[in-house]
Amino acid sequence: MATRDKTDAAAKPPRPLRRLRKRILCVNAGSTSLKLSVVEPDGAATAVESLDAVPEGVAAVSHRVVHGGTRFREPVVIDDAVEQELEAAVELAPLHNAPALAAIKQARKTLRDLPHIAVFDSAFHVTIPEEASTYALPAMVREDWGIRRYGFHGLSVQWASERVRVQRLVVCHLGGGCSVTAVRDGRSVDTTMGFTPLEGVPMATRPGSVDPGALLYLLEHHLTLEELDRMLEHESGLAGLSGLFGDVRELEALDTPEARLALAVFTYRVATAVGAMATALGGLDAVVFTAGIGENSPSVRAAVCDRLGYLGVEIDDEDNAAARPDAGIAAAGASVQVIVLEAREDVIAARAARQLLGIT
Repeated sequence: MATRDKTDAAAKPPRPLRRLRKRILCVNAGSTSLKLSVVEPDGAATAVESLDAVPEGVAAVSHRVVHGGTRFREPVVIDDAVEQELEAAVELAPLHNAPALAAIKQARKTLRDLPHIAVFDSAFHVTIPEEASTYALPAMVREDWGIRRYGFHGLSVQWASERVRVQRLVVCHLGGGCSVTAVRDGRSVDTTMGFTPLEGVPMATRPGSVDPGALLYLLEHHLTLEELDRMLEHESGLAGLSGLFGDVRELEALDTPEARLALAVFTYRVATAVGAMATALGGLDAVVFTAGIGENSPSVRAAVCDRLGYLGVEIDDEDNAAARPDAGIAAAGASVQVIVLEAREDVIAARAARQLLGIT
């Protein structure tokens, strides 16, 4: 395929697109890693080492972008103008949007003959009702400056909602970043992350929700803005609680008061978040555990579920200990399903690219 002007290539699909195979390269630039995979129409995925190692037959590149702000609520073909708008959105989620933008720039240079699509984690949560998305702040702050609950991990939550089709679903996406989302009939109705991915339950290095008065106090008496930002993004959460690690596997291997406290705080906050989401749903039919911690830590799943018996959550200890995605771990006769599910954001991102470009 001949090289074309980048702006023209991004503005419309290249003519031979429909004759290509329907494989999509998915670029998932997280806060600590860059994952590349080629996704087939049936969902099968193959990891790719680098942008220089992309195989033949790829029709398009789909980029996961965490925060779309008020501007991006649907997948969009990336041209130079869109790239500039994405650059302006970096400050909304610098830990995530900055590496995503860097990956977009590099991929557009390396794979200039392919259309590039941005798919937004925040887009799935546009269905959250006003009562759940609105902060109790003055109208100018909410309406003029766009301060509201956006929500994230949308691609993961969408995948879970399609795999577990119940009326009232709570998805616990527990990885380096963590969120708990209420899904009613396949639509997000509330979630723990808010204006940025800092809010909600504790995470590997982020604290989750903290009294804003405490942050103002730290700014006034102890920390500069830059120091506070570093603390909230990189030095808090499980790492801050333990004084050691943000990795659950390492904390579970220790028997120290700090490690036990970190895991106790984490699982307590996740459990109370599930309870809050059940309130938003008016009940509970299923709970999904997904992402690195959710898929791989039986002890975290057990500690969370042990607090949720009042909602009908009960797990089988043996099934939980042996569970590998995708698997159910609810006890026989329990009224609430509990599922360990592999996170597959790449499938949702690839499908969005095919739909946008008309690859059928």
